[in-house]
Amino acid sequence: MQETLPSLVRRRHVLLGFRIDFLRIFAPDKENILLQETVLKNISEKMEAIVKTDFHFPGQTGKYTGKVRDVYDINGKYLVMVVTDRISAFDVVLPEGIPFKGQVLNQIAAKFLDAASDILPNWKIATPDPMVTVGHKCEPFKVEMVIRGYLSGHAWREYKAGKRTICGVQMPEGMVENQKFPEPIITPTSKAAEGHDEDISKEEIIAKGIVSREDYEQLEKYTRAIYQRGTEIAAKMGLILVDTKYEFGKKDGKIYLMDEVHTPDSSRYFYADGYEERLARGEKQRQLSKEFVREWLMANGFQGQTGQKVPEMTPEIVRSISARYVELYENITGEKFQAAEDSATEDEILERISAGVSRCLEGLE
Repeated sequence: MQETLPSLVRRRHVLLGFRIDFLRIFAPDKENILLQETVLKNISEKMEAIVKTDFHFPGQTGKYTGKVRDVYDINGKYLVMVVTDRISAFDVVLPEGIPFKGQVLNQIAAKFLDAASDILPNWKIATPDPMVTVGHKCEPFKVEMVIRGYLSGHAWREYKAGKRTICGVQMPEGMVENQKFPEPIITPTSKAAEGHDEDISKEEIIAKGIVSREDYEQLEKYTRAIYQRGTEIAAKMGLILVDTKYEFGKKDGKIYLMDEVHTPDSSRYFYADGYEERLARGEKQRQLSKEFVREWLMANGFQGQTGQKVPEMTPEIVRSISARYVELYENITGEKFQAAEDSATEDEILERISAGVSRCLEGLE
């Protein structure tokens, strides 16, 4: 007798060691459950995560360790950005790394930097390794430009709490979660060296001298143009680019686009198929973003607050998050994910990165 989907899923979860409520968060519908399990099978043999690097590249003069990225300064002229497999949520780095996450984020960012290169220059020179980008060192603006096309995430939580203004921007009355704004809104945040980034208005940014009026208004124009480009690309993939953030810097008096662009860590995507129907019924949208990690943490009593403990990240949970990142890559880019070669052990990955970056830097001298 043919098994029904629920019984098939229950049996598979027993074999994989998953709880049903766990997969409802990480794969909220039957299409994602089956896709995720296929991905898990395909990547299960290569599961090393890189959470720490300590390279000594030619010309290296410094190193900065962020939540996810390790950035190496080369003679004050170039930066080597290693996108590790660390994962953060609620501005907290979680205790386990996620295999292939760094490769996913770096390759998506490189693709979208190239796609926006006609709008403004960007910092990228080369990607000498799937987990690494080498680029120009710029002086970063101390704000992140967040743009929202839909009432979701942080904006929805503020709206639900009764607020109708975010970062000095008025939001219309009578909206519901995940509804499209009449026009995308820009809700910048101050960039904190440690801890949480804070909402801030355009007027505050200019008044405090964080960014000049002239530069900020140019950043707004670039932000809208890049978001429009990302929206058009997403639509071709059957996706909606819901919200995202950009970071900019200056080099030789010119504004450059920096860091990651349109990745699932910096952006939220919905599947376009079924969006209107789910919105009308008040149902959750099918998402492609890091929100599934935040939801799992919240469901287990963690929101980054003092005294809260990160729930245990079992090998099954780590594998499932890894599979979701691979799924995100394939849906966002439309390309089949190819695990980097020589990825069997941590030492092999680090040796591969070191060799690739050293060759790249030799070519820049």
